[in-house]
Amino acid sequence: MNKKYLLLASVVLLSAIGGLLLGNLLARRANISNSSGLFSTHGRSKVDELLSIIKNQYVDTVDTKAMSEALLSDAVSQLDPHSVYIPAADLADVNSELEGSFSGIGVQFNIQNDTIMIVSVVSGGPSEKVGLLAGDRIIQVNDSAFVGKNITNERVMKKLRGPANTKVKLGIRRLGTHEILHYNIIRGDIPVNSVDIAYMIQPGIGFIKVSKFASTTYSEFLNAIANLKNKGAKKFIIDLRENSGGFMDQAINMVNEFLPEGRVIVYSKGRAYPRSEAKADGKGSCINTPIVVLIDEFSASASEIFSGAIQDNDRGILVGRRTFGKGLVQQQFDLGDGSALRLTVARYYTPSGRCIQKPYVKGNSDAYEMDILNRFNHGEFYSKDSIHISKKLKYKTFGGRTVYGGGGIMPDVFVPRDTTEFTPYLNKVINYGYIYQYAFQYADQNREKLKALKTWMPLVAYLQKRNILNDFINFVAKKGVKPDMKQISISRRFIEIQLEAYISRTVLGDNGFYPLLYKDDKTVTKALEVLHSKK
Repeated sequence: MNKKYLLLASVVLLSAIGGLLLGNLLARRANISNSSGLFSTHGRSKVDELLSIIKNQYVDTVDTKAMSEALLSDAVSQLDPHSVYIPAADLADVNSELEGSFSGIGVQFNIQNDTIMIVSVVSGGPSEKVGLLAGDRIIQVNDSAFVGKNITNERVMKKLRGPANTKVKLGIRRLGTHEILHYNIIRGDIPVNSVDIAYMIQPGIGFIKVSKFASTTYSEFLNAIANLKNKGAKKFIIDLRENSGGFMDQAINMVNEFLPEGRVIVYSKGRAYPRSEAKADGKGSCINTPIVVLIDEFSASASEIFSGAIQDNDRGILVGRRTFGKGLVQQQFDLGDGSALRLTVARYYTPSGRCIQKPYVKGNSDAYEMDILNRFNHGEFYSKDSIHISKKLKYKTFGGRTVYGGGGIMPDVFVPRDTTEFTPYLNKVINYGYIYQYAFQYADQNREKLKALKTWMPLVAYLQKRNILNDFINFVAKKGVKPDMKQISISRRFIEIQLEAYISRTVLGDNGFYPLLYKDDKTVTKALEVLHSKK
């Protein structure tokens, strides 16, 4: 689903990310010091005392464990929007997003028609070793039926993930095979990649998309740089759009590849957190290599550290839209019951001294999360003049340019959202997921023919001879979206590219997806213009 035309879907996605970060805060345990005494009466927690009274005296039986989490979730909500309690049951899943691997069976899946569809199988992973294929349907898990309207992504992951060397039995329905196929799979470590794609977008120009800053991001990034240089890359586009952040040290290490010795990358400080400063060591592999960094309203945290360091050091050009505006640093404290507290302990500052944290009201996270929608309503995504940011917080870059703090990072080159192809018809087919559903169905039914096409270019040439747009129009018409030929004419190019890109992804993976998706991307096009400019 393309977020370009789905602001509300984007806000939901951002809220989901925020949900992982905001969580429910548990009462302070013994291994986190309580010097204030606010939660203690005669050495005993006030919360424990209150819950004990309720447990023993209340007219009905209550779940005091759930109540304790709810009570202190309300307490932490009075802090900033990014301090978070993570329950023990959720900690492994939350951490796995930023760790280098997790344990599972090694498949990417999608739920369609109440059935788990395997979209791709991780090369060398447990599922590939036993013979699972892209297009297989998982209908049984451990001899029990696992289909129907109650199947969710969360339930599937809980079933398929698990400790390494544990076993799960799957019942598979495969096209062309009448009987159910059974596979016993031994779970193993599955890599979590954060560099989605690295390819030569034009001769001499390498393109690297980083989706998050995880524990392996820097090493992945170095490999991408080296591989692209071997292919002739002399300039780079670094795509941080929709990258919500992650580990600060990974962003610092990445920036270090581009800055001369002694340049400040970032510094941070807090009430109980002494100033800590990171500077470039001058040993980077791309100190004199021209770069452009792509950013948008969903680029946050570590993405803003990277972008701010590049901009404040006048080291490259930022292209896109104003970033999210998260300038707070969290530290994780592990609690005695297996849960964890991620507490904001400091603010970080870009080299010029900017704290780009956008304003927030303590205890009002709803307003904070609605900021993206407010930006949209103000017209910020479509006009640079509509951006509301304080001009009082002025700072100077290394080269003397004026930049502003207090609300994200402004790009050097603004690129508005493109709505020229937007129509109500397009909105419907995207919102209902019909583009993706059709692409998966088409690839599934033509998998053998498409597998013979090894790159996206011959695959697209093949698809363009098949006139898949008409087939798609009939597909969505059967699902209740009546064709409107005037609107389809306006949205035609966008729909065709989306269909081709998702079909290519199903067959070739991300290597067949992003080069096609970004072929007409206006932000990417502007970045290429900047790199070709002599200025």
